[in-house]
Amino acid sequence: MPRGAVSVNVAGTMPRPSDKVVLETPRLYLREFTSDDALLLFELDSDPEVMRFITKGQSTPLGQIQDEILPRVLGYYTRFPPFGVWAAHRQADDAFIGWYHLRPDKLEPDQMELGYRLKREVWGRGLATEGAAELLRAGFGAWHCDKITARTLRLNLASRRVMEKIGLRFETEFLYPAEMLPEWSEEERRAVKYSLRKEQFDAGGRL
Repeated sequence: MPRGAVSVNVAGTMPRPSDKVVLETPRLYLREFTSDDALLLFELDSDPEVMRFITKGQSTPLGQIQDEILPRVLGYYTRFPPFGVWAAHRQADDAFIGWYHLRPDKLEPDQMELGYRLKREVWGRGLATEGAAELLRAGFGAWHCDKITARTLRLNLASRRVMEKIGLRFETEFLYPAEMLPEWSEEERRAVKYSLRKEQFDAGGRL
């Protein structure tokens, strides 16, 4: 599509696409992204605090979102169903608040990685935990995952708390490869991996 040609307003409010909704919780729902969602992602990635542990606060160019990120996201739906990356909306007003994913881990593709990115305005309200917990249930339930992982930088304490709240367990500390985080020092690339296996979930990991 032409650069900047999107069909939603800046607030990300739109009619609810019921045929594209993947999961729901009491306060949010997840839907498949479309090629018209570039501006939503651009706005999300333009907040330096949102991007603090991802790009040291640098925003993602709109062209990169349109040409690289969205095509990759849309490709998950056909390459790895039912897994993917999904837009997250508030139930109360349909406002876009970020995204969640459950898709092949970039470092260990045989495992499924859980992740999310939410707008700063909804931080501290338990929505990260609520959405991640629902994905964990779906992953070990209808989607038949054997193991679900999550990764974050060691200093990202907020994300680590979410992982622990939903029942994931610390597995290991590691370094992100320099090519994944260019211009980051070795100390800045220190990260942690949490995980849970289906048998652990079935034995008492349910929320």
